[in-house]
Amino acid sequence: MDTKLFAQSTEGEWVELGQGNRRRVILHTDELMLVEFAFEKDGIGAPHSHPHVQASYIAEGRFEVTVGEQTQVLSAGDSFIAPSGVVHSVRALDAGRLIDSFTPHRADFLK
Repeated sequence: MDTKLFAQSTEGEWVELGQGNRRRVILHTDELMLVEFAFEKDGIGAPHSHPHVQASYIAEGRFEVTVGEQTQVLSAGDSFIAPSGVVHSVRALDAGRLIDSFTPHRADFLK
């Protein structure tokens, strides 16, 4: 099996995204991807959509999260789902981290 099954916290290259955030791909297969996003206070994940289903876990901090027409403030330990094709965004109310999973994987994150 050539698929990487384990990852250490020191692995993965951080990619600066601007607007006070960066990301690193933790692990992926064709069917699933796990990605960590780190946000500075007031960092923005601009409104966007994609064909992937996204499940996100707030690992640290507080975020104002909008999925479709619904907005909630979520804190460490909370989570949300962005269904395929639904516009979603986040704003970091504190510095924080999100752990996102995508199915299928985001090929655009591997370039």
